[in-house]
This record gives sequence, structure tokens and C-alpha cells, in this order.
Amino acid sequence: MNPILRNILAIVAGVLIGGAVNMGLIMISGSIIPPPPGADMTTAEGLKAALPLLEPKHFIFPFLAHALGTLVGAFLAARIGATSQMRLAMIIGLVNLAGGISAAFMIPAPGWFIALDLLVAYMPMAYLGGKLAGANK
Repeated sequence: MNPILRNILAIVAGVLIGGAVNMGLIMISGSIIPPPPGADMTTAEGLKAALPLLEPKHFIFPFLAHALGTLVGAFLAARIGATSQMRLAMIIGLVNLAGGISAAFMIPAPGWFIALDLLVAYMPMAYLGGKLAGANK
């Protein structure tokens, strides 16, 4: 297969599978760590209203979803890619970071969570995913 086409497919696969991991973790989070009674966590307005009721434990799964989605996507992109595997992994990190930045503006969350999420869940996890896949450059 043409290396350029293979690299494009690696990025697409990394974004899609990483996104599926992210969404899967978000979907099960409420059954593992239930939201506060009466909190509507399905809309941005509901999240904004529930924010004062949320404890740090309620932010564990969103962080894990972002970090593990990026890790899996970056790993996959680096494994599938034909060349520049670490670069492909970091592209997955940048795509997810862009999503995280936009979510930080749209979804209410405490400043400490936004900082932790943006600084730790994306680029470091993309680098780790690339390393775990054996990428060197």
C-alpha cells in the first residue's frame, strides 16, 4: 500500500477508534460513579446547573476517557502508519487536544480539571501511545 495512503488511514483509524474509547468510557461513567441526585448530566445546561454539586470523583471518568481515548488512538495510528509513526501519534494528540480545548469553552468544568485535562490527557498520552507502539521518530 502507498505509504501516504497508509498514514492517512492510520490517522483516520486513530481518531475514530480513540473517539470510540472516549465515548464508551463517558457512557459507562454514570453507572460506576453516579452523578449527584437530581443532576442532569446530558446537556451543557444541566452540567452547568449541577457543577456546584459535583465532587472531584465525578471528573475521574471524563479525564480517563480523554486520556485513554488519546492513548489508544495514538497507539493505533503509530502501529498502522508506514512512516513517521511518532509524528502520527502526535497528530492524534493534537486532534484530541483541539477537541479538549473546544470542550473547555462549551462544557462547564472547574479550572483545575480543565488545566489537568489539557496538560496531561492529550499530548503526553499521545507520546506514550507512540512509544508503546514502538515509534522512535
